[in-house]
Amino acid sequence: MKLLEKPKFTTAHSRAGTKRALLGCAGHLLGGFVLSAGAVAGGCSPFAVALVAVSGRRDFLFSALGAGLGYMIFGTGTARVRYFAAVLIALVGALAMAAFLPRRDARLPMALSCLAVGLTGAVLQLRLGGGAADYALVLGESILAGGGGYFFFRAEHCNYRRLRCKAAPTGDLVCVLISGSLLLMSLSRLTIFGIAPARIAAVLLILITLRFGSSRLGVTLALCLGFALGLAGQDTMFLLGAYGFSALLAALFDRFASLGCAGAFVLSMGFFSVAANLGHLSVCTFVESAVAGVLLLLLPAAWGDRCTAFFENGADIAPEGSLRQSLVLRLRFAASAMASVSDNVREVREKIDRINGKRGLPPDPEKSDMRMVAADQFYSISDMLSDLAFEFDQAECFDAKTAGKLRRLLGESEIYPKNISVILDKFDRMRVEIACDDPAPGLSSPVLQARISKTCGRSLEAGQVTRYGSESLLTFNEKPLYCLSVGYAQYAAEGRLCGDTVKVARDGRGHQILIISDGMGRGSRAALDGAMGAGLLSRLLSAGFGFDAALKVVNSALLVKSNEESLATLDCACVDLFTGRCAFYKAGAPRSYVLRHGRLTRCELASMPAGILRGITFAKRTAVLGAGDTVVLLSDGITDADAVGLEALLCRFQSQDQQELADTVLAYAKAHTPADRRDDMSVIVARLLPN
Repeated sequence: MKLLEKPKFTTAHSRAGTKRALLGCAGHLLGGFVLSAGAVAGGCSPFAVALVAVSGRRDFLFSALGAGLGYMIFGTGTARVRYFAAVLIALVGALAMAAFLPRRDARLPMALSCLAVGLTGAVLQLRLGGGAADYALVLGESILAGGGGYFFFRAEHCNYRRLRCKAAPTGDLVCVLISGSLLLMSLSRLTIFGIAPARIAAVLLILITLRFGSSRLGVTLALCLGFALGLAGQDTMFLLGAYGFSALLAALFDRFASLGCAGAFVLSMGFFSVAANLGHLSVCTFVESAVAGVLLLLLPAAWGDRCTAFFENGADIAPEGSLRQSLVLRLRFAASAMASVSDNVREVREKIDRINGKRGLPPDPEKSDMRMVAADQFYSISDMLSDLAFEFDQAECFDAKTAGKLRRLLGESEIYPKNISVILDKFDRMRVEIACDDPAPGLSSPVLQARISKTCGRSLEAGQVTRYGSESLLTFNEKPLYCLSVGYAQYAAEGRLCGDTVKVARDGRGHQILIISDGMGRGSRAALDGAMGAGLLSRLLSAGFGFDAALKVVNSALLVKSNEESLATLDCACVDLFTGRCAFYKAGAPRSYVLRHGRLTRCELASMPAGILRGITFAKRTAVLGAGDTVVLLSDGITDADAVGLEALLCRFQSQDQQELADTVLAYAKAHTPADRRDDMSVIVARLLPN
């Protein structure tokens, strides 16, 4: 059966290729016919000949057929014979290039276009006894043919995938636009009471591009269309500048939606029409612009959304060799390199131990442990680089357009950030990161933050500031479906310092993280270990690193902190505020609870604390929370109390206040633990609520 499937695939593939080839031939046939109908000032019509000269080996026959047929229909007198002869010369030249030059650049087709148009024009003027002005016109027409050949060649050989990815060179884009404009110019000969539907279509295209695309593309299109339509005759030369300036003016009023954009363009065209003083043509030009403006205003909202999607289509696609792909690739290679360094350090340690054993030297446990910790540190760095690569890979696109809008918005408030990143992940969730000097004046303004949300077109949460030295990073996350209402309570068993540390952090990707770190023992030393574990872990998670990589760093830091034994338990709950998914991560931590509609679910996982052994990992479990569900994290000072009574207390608690529940749990644990046996106690209560 497999042998039979391959020909089917090949047949389907060949059918698709045949369909594309037929469409290309039909396009060249129609293009040659339409271009032969167009004429520039002086009655010159060289662009169909140029199309024949630049067409590929599959298409030049169809281009020649369309051009020859068009010249015979639309041509008059001797011009009909002259352009038909020029088409034949271009056809023979294209046939010769296809036979002897399989790969060619734009210079030969341009030269062939000039030769075909110039030679036939010179012969005709020689026969008619033309003067110097006639020969100058032939020379100008030859130059136009060469220029048209260049535009058509670049347009035909443009990488349209790069064009779709917004990665094509500006020159290719301009050549494509001018080629299309020349086709539209050929259709502008068709008029109804002096009004040209082609010019109405041209203005409408400009307005749609300005309104739903980008100002730069709209102005570029206006200049190209103005150039092509202005060549149609001496009376229309004023369109060369009128379209471009009117588009520039309309772009300035784009903030007033379609009415401002269309109104500015129409009024500007009215000024140019009056200034041209061409009588009926001036009136028709103004009417054409007004009709196009009205059509823009009458455009249904659904069509407007389609236009926006068309102009934004491919903006999220990273072209080959994009910065994001390159960065992900380099980070992955760096992660592999660091892992290799760790392996080498481990091999060196083992080799040194073997050599010392052969020499009869006693092993040095302290040095051996330090080498192992160094190897673990390289592994930790490798994991952190892998986490960064994963994060960049998850970012579907960087919205440079919105970032530019935000920079202009902040500039109006005299705020000039060092960098602005607008990132969309694979779930279409937006994150805005603004890096600036610390302190960043004005960024904390609620009014400015509301304007940032409006500019992004998303509902964003209040900005979260993360400081690194003299700089600060302000992060705005898209407002999630849920929020956490958090309460906590603590008790210090010895002195004023509690050996437990409680942290609540955000990772900048829609996750809220709850952490309890319990240092070994009680008092100041336990407080130091607990604060070190929770502080390092929360900072690494807030910076975007994963739990496993962060735990390796914390574990290594506790191992090398001092010569004395130093350890800390880590109890974490990471809640995805978009989906309600809650992941529990435990390193030597006691049980936790999920309270759902009066029913209690226990989460108890066996694991080792950080700082006691190398290579420890988190024990993990996942739960899916709904609105109203509650997560309870406890230190062992509370779980060592009456467990049955504690669980009964949690089940029957009716209040909606998380802080009250945390205080009640702490009071219950203190009441059911003898004073001389009390350990440091901590409790975090977090309730998931609709946002």
